[in-house]
Amino acid sequence: MLLVMVMLSKTTLPGNDPVERIRAFTRNIEFDYINWTIDALKVKFNQSALNTDCYLTNEQQHNLVLNFIDLIIRIQTAETELENIYSNPAVENPDESSGSIKRELSELYRQRELLGPLAETIIQSQLSQVVADEGLSFIGQPVPPILYHSTPLPLALIVSPRDVIRQDADISLLPDLTIDQSIELENRVEKALDVSALVVEVGGIGVYPTMVMQTSDLNWLVEVVAHEWIHNYLTLRPLGLNYDTTPELRTMNETTASIAGKEIGRALIARFYPELLPPPPVETPLQTPQAQENEEVSAFNFQREMHLTRVIVDKLLAAGKIEEAEEFMEKQRLFFWENGYRIRKINQAYFAFHGAYADEPVSAAGEDPVGAAVRQLRAVSPTLKVFINKMAWMSSYEDLKKVVSGK
Repeated sequence: MLLVMVMLSKTTLPGNDPVERIRAFTRNIEFDYINWTIDALKVKFNQSALNTDCYLTNEQQHNLVLNFIDLIIRIQTAETELENIYSNPAVENPDESSGSIKRELSELYRQRELLGPLAETIIQSQLSQVVADEGLSFIGQPVPPILYHSTPLPLALIVSPRDVIRQDADISLLPDLTIDQSIELENRVEKALDVSALVVEVGGIGVYPTMVMQTSDLNWLVEVVAHEWIHNYLTLRPLGLNYDTTPELRTMNETTASIAGKEIGRALIARFYPELLPPPPVETPLQTPQAQENEEVSAFNFQREMHLTRVIVDKLLAAGKIEEAEEFMEKQRLFFWENGYRIRKINQAYFAFHGAYADEPVSAAGEDPVGAAVRQLRAVSPTLKVFINKMAWMSSYEDLKKVVSGK
């Protein structure tokens, strides 16, 4: 079952000629999922054999996870300090100056290696309890069992046509590619194939065990773990099996996982770490371009501006104005940069990737009706279980439209 899930849950496209042409540029730098999965399963098996979490009280589990989060903060702080030493031209001998920090990091990494698997096991257990409370389990156990592993995640090369926003390829790359190597790869692919390309970072990947980026934000962590487990859950059902069949189905998958991940993650924090529970999210109001011209907007809002950018780009591309759309995206990127959002590139591939996560009405998805239909179904569903199980058995956008319309 594990091998089947690994093969099914990795985001790939059929081996057609266009994708193989793209892979001609990436074969030597693609991520090895097979070896990663084997190593991750070894970690999970060893931790399961020890069964250490069962000997800890709820309070001890709570404190251990928070101590691990604090450890990650210390690691990130030390890594930043180390990077600054090697970047500072005033430091004549960075190797000598960084000796104490390197020794500190070595000890912190040792602690992370010891505590990390146990912290993951505790969060897996807590999430399993929340999932069972939501009714998404079999005899009290999630199927598949919730397993995740924090690790440096692969980068993703996203490719879209230039004349329309559509993800035609998502190829996983080695996580240690430098920014220069990423830009060079994008330029080579774009020049050779006349497409839009972008190398992006991802927060999680729904292989099994799922891959989740190391973070010091517990709220974000449990949301992503829940999000990726929903992908595992859907992989055993038509919606997940057909993830790559159409762009609409990809958006249905990602939006469902995003909605469920946020709800389940928030429920976990409320139950086990209530002191960290953030206030309820506030819906972002949408300002039309005309409204922005006629009245002063009190503050810059990233989601609203990105939504409007996508809407305008879609209209330009629909009119065949490709160069104008690309010039506008670069202009908007500079606008975001001036407002504190350090986005390296906004192009068709950017929206092809980010636009599939349409759990918010104001987002990079623009006016895509697919995300709106998924959100509408959640709004009329009495429970999260009802919503997920309705979505899980859909195999086309037509299925979703019929359910939402009541036909």
